[in-house]
Amino acid sequence: MFDFPEAIRIPVRDGVDAIMSWLLTNLDGLFDAIGLVILNVMLAFEAVFTFIPWFVMIPLVFFAGWKMMRSIKAGIVMSLMLFLIGAFSYWEMAMLTLSLVSASVVFSLAIGIPLGISMAQSDRSESILKPILDGMQTMPSFVYLIPALMFFGLGRVPAVIATIIYAVPPVIRLTNVGIRTVDAEVVEAALAFGAKKKQVLWDVQLPLAKPSIMVGINQTTMMALAMVVIGSMIGAKGLGMEVLLSINRIEVGRGFEAGISIVFLAIIIDRLTHSVSVSKNDKKSN
Repeated sequence: MFDFPEAIRIPVRDGVDAIMSWLLTNLDGLFDAIGLVILNVMLAFEAVFTFIPWFVMIPLVFFAGWKMMRSIKAGIVMSLMLFLIGAFSYWEMAMLTLSLVSASVVFSLAIGIPLGISMAQSDRSESILKPILDGMQTMPSFVYLIPALMFFGLGRVPAVIATIIYAVPPVIRLTNVGIRTVDAEVVEAALAFGAKKKQVLWDVQLPLAKPSIMVGINQTTMMALAMVVIGSMIGAKGLGMEVLLSINRIEVGRGFEAGISIVFLAIIIDRLTHSVSVSKNDKKSN
């Protein structure tokens, strides 16, 4: 009596399965092409990060932290974190993780910034995209692995696809917010001086919205890094795979070293990307 009637059932799963089957049958070549592009970009990042030796990368991180954050202390701390990752014997895996995150962020920005601009320039686009972004951000991240696996199989490519879906909403939202919060009087002044809409966008709105956009890039990067362990479940190599193996084998020490290495990598990336969104005056005051 208290059970929900079985006769009342909306066959959503059947519809979704039918759509997925149609896509796999008719657009298999398209998915292969997309997978090839993603794989080549990721391999390019991997070649760069694995080619640079540790004794060059660590001073580069120190120099970047010193110049970008205007703090020698920050450069020392970040370079020490990177050194500790190597001391844990996870240097190569950290570079593999960094290449996956970098590829995911590049594709996320290529998709997210144009969509954010579209949302800012059209209320209709905003009304359509907002519910989609809400769903993407509230959907459990494991769910993204299902279509990625179906379309691209096991390996690094589906891990990048799932990471893009999970990480792209912040840069879309903050690009939209940044452009919409540009002072209307500044835009009107540019139009009054004869600037066209494209000129207003590129020369006025985007430069003024840069801090908000950079925060979006920072958040997208952090969310991409948060998918490292989940991506390892479908074949993505790197630090996430080490965490997963340590869980399966109940090796606490191994899991701690791999986990703290991910934390160190996240702190370094967060500080460097966040420093770009901070004004020079703020850096000097800090």
